[in-house]
Amino acid sequence: AMADETLQFHEMGLDDRLLKAVADLGWSQPTLIQEKAIPLALEGKDLLARARTGSGKTAAYAIPVIQRILTSNVREQDVRALVLVPTKELGQQVQTMMRQLTAFCSRDVRVADISGKADLSAQRPILMEKPDVVVGTPSRVLAHLNAQNLVLHSSLETLVVDEADLLFSFGFEADLKNLLCDISRVWTLMSCAFSQVILKLQGSQLPDSSQLQQYSIKCEEEDKFLLIYTLLKLRLVQGKTLVFVGAVERCYRLKLFLEQFGIPACVLNSELPVHSRCHIITQFNQGFYDYIIATDEQSLADPTAAPQAAAGKGKKKKSDKEYGVSRGVDFQNVANVINFDFPATVESYIHRVGRTARADNSGTALSFISHTELGLLSEVEEALTGENGESVLKPYEFKMEEIEGFRYRCRDAMRSVTKQAVREARLKEIKQELLNSEKLKTYFEDNPRDLQLLRHDKDLHPAVVKPHLKNIPEYLSKTHTHTHTHTHTHYSMATKMSAIGNDDLCLHRKGKAGRS
Repeated sequence: AMADETLQFHEMGLDDRLLKAVADLGWSQPTLIQEKAIPLALEGKDLLARARTGSGKTAAYAIPVIQRILTSNVREQDVRALVLVPTKELGQQVQTMMRQLTAFCSRDVRVADISGKADLSAQRPILMEKPDVVVGTPSRVLAHLNAQNLVLHSSLETLVVDEADLLFSFGFEADLKNLLCDISRVWTLMSCAFSQVILKLQGSQLPDSSQLQQYSIKCEEEDKFLLIYTLLKLRLVQGKTLVFVGAVERCYRLKLFLEQFGIPACVLNSELPVHSRCHIITQFNQGFYDYIIATDEQSLADPTAAPQAAAGKGKKKKSDKEYGVSRGVDFQNVANVINFDFPATVESYIHRVGRTARADNSGTALSFISHTELGLLSEVEEALTGENGESVLKPYEFKMEEIEGFRYRCRDAMRSVTKQAVREARLKEIKQELLNSEKLKTYFEDNPRDLQLLRHDKDLHPAVVKPHLKNIPEYLSKTHTHTHTHTHTHYSMATKMSAIGNDDLCLHRKGKAGRS
């Protein structure tokens, strides 16, 4: 292929069965990382690749792993590739992807995912069959090695560390060290024949402005609440939306505030049982509800912020961190990301915003900036400056004075959401979720359909809800829609109100985003 042309899948020397699976998945051509990484991996090069979420990196390593197994002349059935992942959710995604890619050669390439929480003894039979590819978290793989359910011979050809920066950070190092010692005994030549290629793909951290529009708007605390109420109530922001705030307590403050106006949202809280969190994300992905409020659990991601974690509390901290929302969990078809509170680091901004505009879908990111967050904003702007030297975060031209009429309702709602109300809401939800998690676990195993009925965006309101706040009186909506007489003749409410802000902003209609 010429330098300026994309190297196509059929030009990589892949097995026909693999090409057929790729065609069935509807991939017309490789993504940037797939085009660069697959040929190098097929040559047996060691790769360290950095690419943004949604860039197709799973297939970038899965395809060469499968191809090498198909073309190998090893006769013995043995484990040939080991894929390490930080969470069981990611393990399931990797297994699904591998199964899709081996659809036409499933007899020749068998994949086992042991990242789940099943008993070791329950997973033993799968491993005794010596699957070609084993997917698992470091601790789980190590446990199976110690129990001798898994034996790694010199037949092991490929080791993949997915989300390596997360796996080599806080909470995983001990397991990884032990595991790598075991593997290096198997690979005696590893240290001599290490020909590493580092792939840093230009501009690969976030999509460009044709796919992802990023905006910022300067507003102080009260205005943040006023603005989000208006954007959501008047449907100026449409489609599935992730709202990020700085702390769990603020998640509930915001949820209770929106509840006053009849806007349902659910909180993804690290204190909730893991089953509940998985269920929330699954239901969000299936379109049960539109808004999730989440934090980054930044302190848990930073080992310096939690030195006591090494002591007795270590286990809880680790499990919380394993479920950090900003990564490793797949939200599908997210149309908008709203930074209600601005993230503390550039990396966190990229991970949050990388949840939208995935694959070929378009998306919008809107950040609310208070005066205390201006420094963080300039760090992000500096890191993400476009090729022309302009910041990728455009100012969101929203005329705050236009929504002044809504301020008294906003203040009314904010007064109801007291510290006591927030504390009660957190307790109520944790009790409720623990109850659901424990009592209903076995019930749902027998009645999976009923699980669909369990929703997480229900009202919690220990705050007094004033019924009049749920409806927008006509005089309020008229005042604001008549200030802008556009040339269009037929307006929906949302279209009228969008005149307040950028005409081209985030009116992502539901259904517009395809599958990511």
